[in-house]
Amino acid sequence: MTLLALVGIVITPLVILGLATLLTWVERRLLGVWQNRCGPNRVGPGGVLQAAADGIKILFKEDWIPPFADRGVFVLAPAIGMMTVLLSFAVIPLTFSSSIAAGLNVGLLFVLAMMGLGVYAVVLAGWASNSKFALLGGMRAAAQMISYEVFMGLALMGVVMMTGSFSLRDIVMAQSGLWFVLPQCVGFVVFLLAGIAETHRLPFDLPEGENELGAGFHTEYSGMKFGMFFIAEYAGIVLVSALITTLYLGGWQGPILPAPIWFTLKTTVLIGFFILLRAALPRPRYDQLMALGWKILLPLSLLNIVVTGAVLLLHTAG
Repeated sequence: MTLLALVGIVITPLVILGLATLLTWVERRLLGVWQNRCGPNRVGPGGVLQAAADGIKILFKEDWIPPFADRGVFVLAPAIGMMTVLLSFAVIPLTFSSSIAAGLNVGLLFVLAMMGLGVYAVVLAGWASNSKFALLGGMRAAAQMISYEVFMGLALMGVVMMTGSFSLRDIVMAQSGLWFVLPQCVGFVVFLLAGIAETHRLPFDLPEGENELGAGFHTEYSGMKFGMFFIAEYAGIVLVSALITTLYLGGWQGPILPAPIWFTLKTTVLIGFFILLRAALPRPRYDQLMALGWKILLPLSLLNIVVTGAVLLLHTAG
């Protein structure tokens, strides 16, 4: 392994964690603009150091474990949530010459596998807390994440069929002439909605519903254990935005500007959309959330696969 690869292994998680921390400030400022209020503006220029202040504060909070909790599982759950998100970034190609891992021929399957393992974090957190509110939040999260991962995987099949590869680098290269957001518009919408549900973002934040569950699966968490769940959620937003950029918006491709800048611009716009969606939509009932997935998104994703397959067969025959 080269020195550059070792440096990348060390630096990449730190950069992602830094971005996720900064994103907490970006969200509060954007929501302030959207809702005609100030947002954080006291600590540092424009309140930019508020994220650092929050991080320092959470470091000094009491790291309390409830006496009625399963200590081992209680500690393990937030670590699983953090690691699955960070490992997923290993296969995201920022440019054509990204790391060897970014060219993994089953990169897309690797990301889906890591997202699937992320379910264990919320389920174990809810169960190990030995609290009815946390348990209900964990059960909601399990049902929601497993359900929407089905639609997420099916939505991606159209992209895989058009590319003929599970490599994220190959998928980006296949969009040289036309971004997949146009021929795969249905898959794009399904994947976007599934990504919002996967990251527990409003309007799909029912596993954490403050009104009825206190905070859901992490009700009993404090200190850095809560911070790991918190940062993992924001890192998940960056991950889903980067995936959408890679799968549907041409990845790093674009005129004039360097490849990393194009990738960053597209991902940033999607992150802004995720944040503003929080201020624009109300939270649905849980049965409405599940009905949307199984009654609408599932048929749409299956229809997308059928139509994509038919078009590819006609194109091959012609």
